[in-house]
Amino acid sequence: MQIFFLTTFALKKEKMGMLYIVPTPVGNLEDMTFRAIKVLKEADLILAEDTRTSGILLKHFDIKNTLLSHHKFNEHQTTERMVERIKAGENVALISDAGTPAISDPGFLLVRECVRNGITVSCLPGATAFVPALVMSGLPDERFCFEGFLPQKKGRNTRLTNLVDETRTMIFYESPYRLVKTLEQFVTFFGAERQVSVCREISKMHEDNVRGTLQEVVDHFKQTEPRGEIVIILAGKEEVKEKKSNHQKYKEE
Repeated sequence: MQIFFLTTFALKKEKMGMLYIVPTPVGNLEDMTFRAIKVLKEADLILAEDTRTSGILLKHFDIKNTLLSHHKFNEHQTTERMVERIKAGENVALISDAGTPAISDPGFLLVRECVRNGITVSCLPGATAFVPALVMSGLPDERFCFEGFLPQKKGRNTRLTNLVDETRTMIFYESPYRLVKTLEQFVTFFGAERQVSVCREISKMHEDNVRGTLQEVVDHFKQTEPRGEIVIILAGKEEVKEKKSNHQKYKEE
């Protein structure tokens, strides 16, 4: 009886499908990996943040597969159904409009429920906007914190207040329509002389980096209208260094 049970369990386990998290280009379509294309072609189902946007990508790479919508407004409803389909043996691939799903995009809820149900989750390496923006900023990148999009209203000032003493480089996503307002708020909270880098249109034809103090960058974008997808890299607060430790003072005396 025990052997039969183990055999049956093993068969069910083998039949269970997988969830693939598939990054897509943030700009240049040539950033798509061979493996990502292969997974999307072989999956039983593709979940997309916006089927219209993803449809263009799939058509470009001749990927003819079932495409279903999975975004922040319906993910609570679709997650349970997707988990059941994967447990029944289907392989599901999740993509967002650009970059790696679940990073400031839908995906976390589905990943969490798959993990809770013992489903294998495989995240392919690939495009994400903040890594190239951080590397190109020229600001310290050995330690950093990712803040994504700030709250639009409730909790925004609290979040910024909590970051005033942050010494690590900070990463934010922002809309071009709110960029100047956000940078002006940064001046208020972090000071006009804090170093910042604003990276736009990563890997696209008009990729651009504007670096300088917060005030200099605010002035720039007041004169030049910001466009495209934006990543803000903000320097952390400089740690206060003691001039001389007590030990050093003792040795000099």
